[in-house]
Amino acid sequence: MGFVRVSPVGGWDIQILLGQRVVVHSHTGPVPGVIARKPIHLLDPDERKTVPKMKDLVVDIGSATEAETRQIVRIGDMVTPEPCLRELRNGRLAGVAMDDRVGIWVILQALKLVAARKSAARVVAVSTVQEEIGLRGAITSAYSVNPQIGIAVDVTHATDCPGIDQNEFGRIELGKGPVIVRGPNVNPGVFELLMQLAEQHGIPVQVGALGYPASNDGAAIQISRGGCATGLVAIPNRYMHSPVEVVAESDFRDAARLIAEFCLAVDSISTFVLSET
Repeated sequence: MGFVRVSPVGGWDIQILLGQRVVVHSHTGPVPGVIARKPIHLLDPDERKTVPKMKDLVVDIGSATEAETRQIVRIGDMVTPEPCLRELRNGRLAGVAMDDRVGIWVILQALKLVAARKSAARVVAVSTVQEEIGLRGAITSAYSVNPQIGIAVDVTHATDCPGIDQNEFGRIELGKGPVIVRGPNVNPGVFELLMQLAEQHGIPVQVGALGYPASNDGAAIQISRGGCATGLVAIPNRYMHSPVEVVAESDFRDAARLIAEFCLAVDSISTFVLSET
């Protein structure tokens, strides 16, 4: 038999992966496959109550033999959920890897908005890699660019769906605007300017509090070299790290507008050093 075994890169919920269509990214091109388990008819009572371990998962690519699989797939090839995008009601979009495809869209759109006007500041955009395994792309990128001010763009948990305690995780809703984060990972002056610009330009925003360094690129940017005045703008996202993440199109459009206005507001006398705590 020519099944493919997998190990995780980043954070995955095993229960989400069962029954998913996937793609093996091989040197021969994309190879379609599926992740499944024994039919429920063949599971004993204990198995039905047990969540399988990652080591128990296999990808079925339809091979007849192990030799056939080894010709197509090499050890270390990446496996991802099959790409998909579905439009839901009220401007919602569902699909794979909204975390952080929407972030890339936001910074590209922000750059277009900045380019259409005249910016006094040098604006640099970076799409980083390997955030899930140690913020590695952000560390090297921030070192190379050496910014004075940096805004990390990521998703955050939308809590407007069943099963999430808003008393614990805050009230973050789809379609109510991007989230401006405040806390020890965020320069207070950057936060205040983002809030002022949102009000000035009629951009809806939400505020999120984070009492520790973010688990995203903002943590690396803030402490790069001699330090960077850092902000964090996040897009509400339901069902994070699943193949059916749901976001609101209006939220990332508003995020792009906000970041563009921030870039345009920065000039040669802007400083956030005195605002650091």
